[in-house]
Formats: sequence, structure tokens, C-alpha cells
Amino acid sequence: MSNITVYEKPTCTACRKVTKALIEQGIEFEKINYFVEPFTKNKLKSLLVKLKMKPSTLLRKNDEAYKKLKAKIEQLSEEEILNLMINNPNLVQRPIVEKGNNAILARPPEKIKELF
Repeated sequence: MSNITVYEKPTCTACRKVTKALIEQGIEFEKINYFVEPFTKNKLKSLLVKLKMKPSTLLRKNDEAYKKLKAKIEQLSEEEILNLMINNPNLVQRPIVEKGNNAILARPPEKIKELF
């Protein structure tokens, strides 16, 4: 079985639901709080490829951090948005669940079924 990694913020309701579902199914996984262990640029790029998303698609548009920067973000390239996400982890949608060469944005949490 491939290793499973959940990139999360522990206080996030969706993240807690994903964690609970994996535990209930007896699935072993690693949790990474990306506020404590921030994404490197290469790691976030790799996840975006696995997610089949552009940085702008992975933005948390309902977050206060996004709302404050919206006018600026709309003027940025995808590479610049990626850099902004590295420096502002609140801008990254969560949870991201990675399994081998695949990853999903587990919103809603039931989407984790797509990995199994």
C-alpha cells in the first residue's frame, strides 16, 4: 500500500473529519500540519501536479487572508501565486490528501474515497 499523507491545519473541521474517517477505516497515514512544517516550493508544485490544479485553483477564496490580498492576487502570475501561498499558508485549500502519485483536495471530506 502506498503511504498516505494528509496536509492539514488541525483546527480545520474538514481536516478533522478526514482524519477521523481514515482512522475509522483503519488506514495508516501521516499528518503534516503545514503551518508548523511549511510547504517547500517544490513540494507544493509536486502536489499541484498530482492534484491537476493551478495555484490559483487551490486558493482559499473565502479566507480573510485572500480577501485582503484579492486585488493583488488578481494581478499575479501562477508562479507568483505559488510563491504567495508558500509565504501565506492560510491561502492554501485544505486538507490535501496524498497517496503515491495521486492527491486530492478532500473538500468535502467524503472525497477521500476517490483514493481507495
